[in-house]
Amino acid sequence: MKRFLLLFLLGCATPALALAQGHRTDLPKLQVSVKRVTQDALQMFEVDATGTVQASLPTVWRILTGYDRMEEFVPDLVSCRVLSRNGNEVIIEQFGTARFLFMSRSIHLIVRATEQPMSSIDIDLISGDMKHYESRWELVPVPETGGTKVLYTGRMMPNFYVPGILGTNIIRGDIERMMGAVLARLDRGTAPKGTPAPSSELARNHVMGAIAP
Repeated sequence: MKRFLLLFLLGCATPALALAQGHRTDLPKLQVSVKRVTQDALQMFEVDATGTVQASLPTVWRILTGYDRMEEFVPDLVSCRVLSRNGNEVIIEQFGTARFLFMSRSIHLIVRATEQPMSSIDIDLISGDMKHYESRWELVPVPETGGTKVLYTGRMMPNFYVPGILGTNIIRGDIERMMGAVLARLDRGTAPKGTPAPSSELARNHVMGAIAP
């Protein structure tokens, strides 16, 4: 399951995020919370993550809705393609790799993304290798800096057994690394051409292999 939950979808700040921000200290650190909850008789994981980037709201929106290019910076996402679009509703197919302890397996998901331009993206599962999956990206402009606050929330449960406390810790690490990679890519969206891209290589080096966002 490690890295699987990084598909979409993303210490407090990961190395990739720290490099992307140039080791700035005036931005809030990445904050991640994971807990187990019960919904519809299912024990699942509830995720909340928040981070702030220098990138403007239009830049953040453009990158987060560029679904066909997400595998370029989301760790262990092998492919992501748009199957159809109808107004603000987008059907997306994803292939990735899940690793949990000594196991490894391919993961296939079809999800629906409902966009509220420059504001939020709600994602829900249509079919695939999850018992339950829902998430939301919310964007808030930061007038003081011209940057953007990025919030990620979700509830998820894979279709295979995940031990309670261990699972919570693994998912927290997954989300930290996923968010670190995503936020690094968002900040790189405003960097001049030719600037080295930290997210792909660093995020993969630090993805929780031990699993992010």
